[in-house]
Amino acid sequence: MKTQMKTIQSTIEEKQELEKIDKFSGLLIPQKYKPLLDLPKTELAILKIKDFFQTNLSFELNLTRVSAPLIVKSGTGINDQLNGIEKPVSFQIKAMNEMKVEIVQSLAKWKRMRLADYQFKAGHGIYTDMNAIRPVKELDNIHSLYVDQWDWERVILVGSRNLKFLKLIVETIFSTIVRTEKYVSFLYSQIKPILPDKIHFVHTEELEKLYPKLTPKEREYQITKKYGAVFVIGIGADLKNGSPHDGRSPDYDDWSSINNEKGYKGLNGDILVYYPVLDIALELSSMGIRVDPNSLKAQLEIRGCTERNLTIS
Repeated sequence: MKTQMKTIQSTIEEKQELEKIDKFSGLLIPQKYKPLLDLPKTELAILKIKDFFQTNLSFELNLTRVSAPLIVKSGTGINDQLNGIEKPVSFQIKAMNEMKVEIVQSLAKWKRMRLADYQFKAGHGIYTDMNAIRPVKELDNIHSLYVDQWDWERVILVGSRNLKFLKLIVETIFSTIVRTEKYVSFLYSQIKPILPDKIHFVHTEELEKLYPKLTPKEREYQITKKYGAVFVIGIGADLKNGSPHDGRSPDYDDWSSINNEKGYKGLNGDILVYYPVLDIALELSSMGIRVDPNSLKAQLEIRGCTERNLTIS
């Protein structure tokens, strides 16, 4: 009887926890929302989109597909700490003398190591279909504990570490996204293209001046709804109000270097598009030019993380 009661109690507690997760997950289903494709067609469409996009992206950026790890050894510095506060899922492998390992959160450092291993020349790189777990993610319509995304990395010349080159890559990626959207519309006529042909560039400092009383997310919403597609430049450095537009790890993207004559900072950013179904600014890509020794040292000092491994850069 005790065992049965414990089982019943456990079941009730699990149900309550599930209800709690659902209640506070931030999931929003718009009123009168109806999917344009049924489930089987949706699954097929996802497959076609992934095949089409990765083929076009790899062609445009000269990328070679590689397989990515799901777990890495703890303490090596390979796994990413993202904003510096996200703790990865970790466990011990019995067959390897209880060695502690972690499920990857991002492959930013791993990709750079692979570029060195494969000895790619400037203008060539790699891409992979990354699977990861991010246990502290806030759950909503566009965020999950489970991450499935394309990751890519390309070798560039030192002379390409500038805003002009970053914008060129952003425009190339966005044109691939637009092409993919048109391909989907061709396959399924009920899905109409909504993206503009060109992407608008804006610095986080400019957004702060435009919308001084709004939060960073509110600024993104206003500018993205206005232009349809935006690349927000310079995410990570403190703005005039003393806070960054959003958090960025100090040891992968360069968010501290001066990028133009106005003194704006950062060689990184996010591709955002306006998504009318949820009425939000939807992030499609977070990207940037990687740190060099000088910007890495500066950013580690700014964030008080000088204990991190400086050999991975």
